[in-house]
Amino acid sequence: MNQGFIPTSEAVYKLIQEFNKLPGIGPKSAQRLTYYLLRAPDEQARLLAEALLSLKQETRLCSICFNVTDSDPCLICSRQERDRSKICVVEQPQDILAIEHTKAYNGLYHVLHGAISPTEGVGADDVRIKELMERLQGGAVDEVVLATNPNLEGEQTAMYLSKLISPLGIRVTRLARGLPFGTELEYADDVTLTRAIEGRQEF
Repeated sequence: MNQGFIPTSEAVYKLIQEFNKLPGIGPKSAQRLTYYLLRAPDEQARLLAEALLSLKQETRLCSICFNVTDSDPCLICSRQERDRSKICVVEQPQDILAIEHTKAYNGLYHVLHGAISPTEGVGADDVRIKELMERLQGGAVDEVVLATNPNLEGEQTAMYLSKLISPLGIRVTRLARGLPFGTELEYADDVTLTRAIEGRQEF
């Protein structure tokens, strides 16, 4: 076979390549998705394309908590019935979906968009810690729940935040050890995550 030879149409090949760049999608899955869409009704492909464009064009970050939203402030920050004395700190926006699904927490959130990882060159200034500390000024918050992932980077971030926040006189808690070390929050089941939230401990 000649180098650069593509045994299919250019359009099919390009879509396979793009799917293959997505996390968790290997070459075989990328091929299956591509050929599924090729056989799917035009309407289904059109709706997928529109959803992708909408995702990039209409979403932004909430100016308060930095969750992904299409309105600012986001729906969680703007709801007056939420407990404004508590802020749950998570690494990524998808972690909020996991916690909200449990219905075990009714406070506000703060999304760091990452975790401290010296080995990868990610320091405290590279995640939204400064913005969190600004939110804690004024005395309205009496508890910060550290819900970073139970892995090395998440633990480092939680310890760093605890040292910053504790001197402010704010209670700092960590999700209970119902979460196995080394996993990511978004993949935890509802029961495990609910127990972790309800059993959170002083950090």
